[in-house]
Amino acid sequence: MEFEKPAPGEELNRSGAETVPRQAASVILLRGGSQTLELLLVRRTPAARFMGGFWVFPGGAVDAHEGEGDEAHRLAAVRELEEEASVGGVAPADLVKFSRWITPAMIQIRFDTHFFLAAAPDGVEPVVDGSEIVDHIWYSPRAALDAYGREELPLVFPTIKHLEQFSSFESADALIAHAAGQTVEPVEPRILMEGEVARVLLPGEPGYD
Repeated sequence: MEFEKPAPGEELNRSGAETVPRQAASVILLRGGSQTLELLLVRRTPAARFMGGFWVFPGGAVDAHEGEGDEAHRLAAVRELEEEASVGGVAPADLVKFSRWITPAMIQIRFDTHFFLAAAPDGVEPVVDGSEIVDHIWYSPRAALDAYGREELPLVFPTIKHLEQFSSFESADALIAHAAGQTVEPVEPRILMEGEVARVLLPGEPGYD
């Protein structure tokens, strides 16, 4: 995938020094049970230095008081879901880890983000804070990708790749069951510059090594 202009906060680090990624966690909130699959996206305020104006899954950095390791990521994921979308009732132990993405070494601001799936509590209706997060929407994966293709829904690379993976599942239950049985390996994309255009490569793609 090629980008001529990076998202806010994804500018390249021209100094050559590699930034240590900060630990982070994100919740991909699902609804639809055994019938359909929709997921929650929230829009960051355009004024934000990092990912301003983009639609993302609720999430953020792990706080020092939350400790380290898997438990810390789960606590942070649940906290961010409540802070950004006012969704409570999701227990850290109920989260199902789906993926782990590490920001490319060439980027200035880096995160080591653990993504978790969670079924939305019955009757939940997200409410954004209006400052850090200014809007929310439920989308099927395919509909979100179609909106992105029409340039109606600004998305970043990891979100796009997650949505592409989710598109093969017909229900929220099927996706969660699949994730519960898989081993999560870290994904660290690399950036290949071709003139002024940055091409993002994933492990296994030509040119990655």
